[in-house]
Parts: sequence; C-alpha cells; structure tokens
Amino acid sequence: MTSLPRLFFDRPLPDEYTDLVAHRSVACGPDDADLATADAVVAGASRLWDAEAFALGPRLKVISRTGVGYDNVDVVAATAAGVAVCYAPGAPSVSTAEHTVALMMTITKRMRVLHDDAMAGKAGGPALGLELDDSTLGIVGLGRIARRVALVGQALGMTVIACDPMLTTSPMAGVELVGFDRLLATSDVVSLHAPATPETHRLMNADAFAKMKPGAYLVNCARGGLVDQDALLVALDSGGLAGAALDVTEPEPLPVGHPVLVHPKVLVTPHMASSTVAGRRRLYEQGIGNALDVLAGRPASVVPEQSV
Repeated sequence: MTSLPRLFFDRPLPDEYTDLVAHRSVACGPDDADLATADAVVAGASRLWDAEAFALGPRLKVISRTGVGYDNVDVVAATAAGVAVCYAPGAPSVSTAEHTVALMMTITKRMRVLHDDAMAGKAGGPALGLELDDSTLGIVGLGRIARRVALVGQALGMTVIACDPMLTTSPMAGVELVGFDRLLATSDVVSLHAPATPETHRLMNADAFAKMKPGAYLVNCARGGLVDQDALLVALDSGGLAGAALDVTEPEPLPVGHPVLVHPKVLVTPHMASSTVAGRRRLYEQGIGNALDVLAGRPASVVPEQSV
C-alpha cells in the first residue's frame, strides 16, 4: 500500500480544514524538524522560503501558497532545489474585492470619524464625505480582484480607469487604460492591486502622492510594500490626500501606536481582506489541492516564472 504524502503546514492547520487532508495526505508542521520528511509545503504569507529553508526539506517537490501573492517564496531558489511553486490566484478574488469596496466606502464616507463622534455624543458636523456617483476610480493593476472592484465601481456610477503595464488593451468594457500619472491626476479614489515586485516597491511615494488629485483617497488591499508610509503621512498631513484605507502595511502588523494606525484620516485592517468564511476555505482548498496535484503529476497552478 502506497503511503500518503506528507504536507508541511508552516502554521497550524485550523480544525475546520482537516477534512481537506483526511484520507489524502498527512499533515505535519509547523516544527521545522518535520520538514525532513515532508513531500510538500503549504505556505502562508509570513515566513520567507529561501534556499536555506528548502535545504531543510530534501524530499520537497512543491511549495503551495494559500494565496495569490508569493513574494515570500524565492522562486529561483525553489527551482534550483527542484521544488515547484504554486499559488491560488482565484481563491481570494471575491472576498478581497468585497473588502476593497468596503474600505473604499468606509474611508470616503468618513465612517471612522463619524463613529468616534457618535461615541463621544457629538452632533453631526459639516458634510465632508465623497459621493462616489460621478467620481473617478483609478485602479492600479487590472487583475482578477481589480476587475471585480471595477464592476462595483461602475455599478455605483463611477468612471473607472486603470493602469497596468502588462496590458495593451483593456479587458473590460468601459474601463480605459491610462498612464500612471494620468490615473493619479484624475482619480478621486486610487485602489492598488499590483503585485509586490522590485518595480512596484514604494510605487506610492512622495512623487506619486504629489501627482494625485487634491482631496483624493487611497485604498490598498494588495501589498504593504507598494506604499511609502512616511510619504503617505506627509500627504495626509499636508491636506493633499483626504484619507487612506489599508489592509496591508509594512511591516505587518504595525507596532501599537504607529503613526499610521493613530492617524485620524487612516483606516487599517490587519491583512484580513480574504478572510471571509468561504474565502479562507477556498484558499486552503486550492493550496492543498495544488500541492497534491503536483505530487500526483497532475496539472496545477504553477507560478508564471515556472510555467514557461
């Protein structure tokens, strides 16, 4: 009888997902000693998987991310070690898009300030919220999640424009592809959906904030490294930027009392955009499924760098 493959989880497998491995594999980890006998890694986003980490698992054939981002995996080192790298590009699309829209609505309607005012017994103040109808939503990176956000924006009456260097034509009716500078200058809300790469690191820097339309808002549910947080605070304090809503920061989590956390024009959630009940299960389903597919020689969602 063939023994079941051993899947190493780099954080404890939640009880509600044990059925996804039952009778198909054996779960082990997160103790590094278990890597010596593991056939695959099912990885979260926090640990760095580099050559040193792969050396701990001589039997590894695949590392499978339970998410769309894989910037914590050294793909070159994995390839050199004979380890396939998989990701789950479709799993968080619905939940992350909904969270993005929720943050956009919350920050443009000043919900954090209004809640604090209500808790303090204050009466309503001046009308300062942004009406999204007839405003412009600028999307940076027009992938799966961003396209869902764009559809909601259009349904709200927003003009949606996008910037994506990987596209030469727009995949969506009514969404115009524009240059990054034009997007910044004309958008009332800028929503980031770009991957974390050397080219996108601190894409939103002092220069980018200076180019934004006065009174605009920033939403980031992609990666914290896309935003220079010091420049963000300067833009907020200068009055040029009306507000920011972030599900991702650098580092994560931010220290208690960090200026970004306590700024009255900022709303932060702790990298939980994909964490609906259905969304989190899809992440584990696809992460585990990809690992088992590679081990069985079946097609899997291998990252683009290894799919050529």
